[in-house]
Amino acid sequence: MTDINAWVWWLVAAAGLGIPLVVTAMPEFGMLSVGAVAAAVAAGLGGGVVIQVLVFVVVSVALIAVVRPIAARHRAQRPELATGIDALKGRQAIVLERVDGSGAGRIKLGGEIWSARALDGAQAYEVGQEVDVVDIDGATAIVM
Repeated sequence: MTDINAWVWWLVAAAGLGIPLVVTAMPEFGMLSVGAVAAAVAAGLGGGVVIQVLVFVVVSVALIAVVRPIAARHRAQRPELATGIDALKGRQAIVLERVDGSGAGRIKLGGEIWSARALDGAQAYEVGQEVDVVDIDGATAIVM
């Protein structure tokens, strides 16, 4: 460490911690990398080894303690805007051809014509009747 300043070693450590962040996509490595950058700043300002290590630990632990719960909360939330087939579930459709449990019927859903079958195989829906889309199975709407 006599030839290279301590702040350079901290930057090397930050880069070293950034590599597993990219490879494994574990954000904790990024937080540790930020802690190493903070320790490099402390070393550049003339802080001793103890101060540098304390800055590294405090910044890293603080980031992990604050950011991880926020990220977990965001990951657990369902998206507020439904897209794709999720946006079609729960919508109403008009029967164009008789719909029963066989899957041979047709409905108009969101301006498009879909094949459809009844959720209850014994139930049948006639032309012009409104139905609710319960699920989408491939290209077939399950209605009731």
